[in-house]
Amino acid sequence: MLGLARQGVALARYLVEAGARVTVTDKQPAEKLEPALAALSDLPIEYVLGGHPETLLDGADLLCLTGGAPLSLPLARAAQARGIPLSNDSQIFLENVPAGVAVIGITGSSGKTTTTTLVGRMSAAADAERGTRTFVGGNIGRPLIADLAWLHSGDTVVMELSSFQLEIMTLSPRVAAVLNITPNHLDRHGTLEDYTAAKSRILTNQAPGGQAVLGRDDTGARALAPLAKGQVSYFSADEPVEQGAFLDGDQLLVRANGQTETAASLSDIALRGRHNLLNALAACAIGLAADIPAGAMRKGLAGFAGVEHRLELVREWGGARWYNDSIATAPERVLAALRSFDEPIVLLLGGRDKHLPWDELAAVVRERVKAAVLFGEAGPLIEAALAAADVPAERRPRFPGLAEAVAAAAERVQPGDVVLLSPGCTGYDEFHDFAERGERFREWVQQL
Repeated sequence: MLGLARQGVALARYLVEAGARVTVTDKQPAEKLEPALAALSDLPIEYVLGGHPETLLDGADLLCLTGGAPLSLPLARAAQARGIPLSNDSQIFLENVPAGVAVIGITGSSGKTTTTTLVGRMSAAADAERGTRTFVGGNIGRPLIADLAWLHSGDTVVMELSSFQLEIMTLSPRVAAVLNITPNHLDRHGTLEDYTAAKSRILTNQAPGGQAVLGRDDTGARALAPLAKGQVSYFSADEPVEQGAFLDGDQLLVRANGQTETAASLSDIALRGRHNLLNALAACAIGLAADIPAGAMRKGLAGFAGVEHRLELVREWGGARWYNDSIATAPERVLAALRSFDEPIVLLLGGRDKHLPWDELAAVVRERVKAAVLFGEAGPLIEAALAAADVPAERRPRFPGLAEAVAAAAERVQPGDVVLLSPGCTGYDEFHDFAERGERFREWVQQL
C-alpha cells in the first residue's frame, strides 16, 4: 500500500482484517506519521518508510494508492510494467458493497462536498419513513471502506469521488453525477484533457442501466452526456430540463417522466451565491435519480448552513464579517466566492499553486476587491498576475505566511467589509491540507 493518509489507514485495517498480508510504504519518516502508526499499532503490518523501493513489488498481488499518490510515481509505474493491478479504497469498497445497497457517486471541479452533504441530508430525511440508513463519505469525512461491515440491503451510500480516485477505478455507482468540469489539479494531471478523462470515468465505468446526472449550465459537464450508458438527468438554474431539476422563478422543481413537482423554494436555501443554488439543484436532481421523495429534498435543504471551510462565517470583528473559504483551492472557486458578496472585500490569496490560470481572477480582483492580501509559496506568482492586471501595488501586499496575512487584513478592515480567506491554492506549502489551513485561520481570527 502506497501512502498512509486518512484513506490509507482505513484501507490498511480493512485489508488486514480481510486476511491480506499488508506492507505500507510512505515517503514520510515514522516521526511524521505517529498518529497513523498508532491507529494501526494492533495490526501485523510491515512498514517501509522514507521512500518507495521497487523491491516492495516482489511477490505483490496488488498495489493500493491513497489519493495523494500520483500514477507518475516510479513505484506505480513499475507496478503497471509488471502487470500488478492498481486499486484504492473506493474501488475496493465498490467491489465489496453488499447487494441491495444504493450507491450514489458525486464528482466535479467544485461544489462536490456541499452537494454530497446535501444529498446525504436528503437521503437521511427519507430514512425515517423507509427504515433505512444513509452513509456519507469517500473523498470527504470518513472513508466508506470502514463502514462496509455495517451496511445492509436498503441502505444508501453517498460518496464524493475525486479525480485522483477515479483515474484508477474500474467500477462506478449506479447513480453518478458530474457537477462541472473546469481547470483544476493540472499540477497532477498535466492537461485539462487528462483531468477531464479522469473525471469522466465515473460515467464510462457505470454498468448499463445506470443513471447519470450532469450540470446543464456547465459546458464541460454537459459535453460528457454521450459517455453515459443509461438515462441522463440534468440540473439547471437557467432553463427547464426534461429530466432532472431546474429553477422556475423562486421554485426548485424536479421533473421525471413528464411529471413536475416542487422540491423546494429559494427561501429554503440558507447558502449564499449562485454556485450554492446550483449545488442545491444538483442535489435535487441526484435525489430524483435516487428515488428520494421531494419532501425529503426540502427537509435536507432546510436549515443547512454549509460545510466547514466553505464560505463559513467565523466571526464579526472590526465591524467586518470574516469568512473561511479554505476549501477554495482553485481560482475558479475564488471567483464563485467573490460573486456571493456585494460588500467591499479584503481577500486572502495564496498557498501552493496548481498550475492554473490567474488572469480572469486578477481582472475581477482589480474591479471588485478592496485589497488582495497575498501569502505563501504562490505569493510572487499571484502578485505578478495582479500587477499584469493593473492592480495597484498598495492593494496587493504580500506576506510569508497566512498568520501574517490575517494580521495584515486586520489592519485594513473597516466597518461593513468582508474579509474572505479564499486562497485559490492548496495549503501544502504550509499546512497538511485545506482543512488544517481553515482551522488555523479560525484560531487566528478568534484571537484578534
